[in-house]
Amino acid sequence: MSNPSLKLDEASLRAELAALPEWTHRAERGGLITREFRFADFTQAFGFMAQVALEAEKRNHHPEWFNVYNRVSVVMTTHDAQGLTPKDIAMARFMDRCAAALLSAQR
Repeated sequence: MSNPSLKLDEASLRAELAALPEWTHRAERGGLITREFRFADFTQAFGFMAQVALEAEKRNHHPEWFNVYNRVSVVMTTHDAQGLTPKDIAMARFMDRCAAALLSAQR
C-alpha cells in the first residue's frame, strides 16, 4: 500500500475491496466500508471490541461502531482524507482476523 494517510484511488480501492468480501463499500462521506460482525454472545462481542480498541489506539485510527448484544456494526473511513485510506483497509483486515479467531475458538 501507498501512503496510509492518502485517500485510495479508484483502482487501488477496487483491488483492496476484492480482498474484503464481507465488507460493503458505500460512496457517502467520500467513501466508507461497513460490516456487521455476529458473535456467540455479548461477552464474545465485547472481547472483539476490546481487542480492536487496543489495536486502534496503537494505530491512532478508530472505527465508528455500534454494539447490541452479540452484534457489532462497524464503519471505517478516514475523516481527514474524506474517504478510504490504507489505514481503513488495514483496520478492516485486523478486525476480520480477530473475528475469525474468536469464532473459530467457539467451534
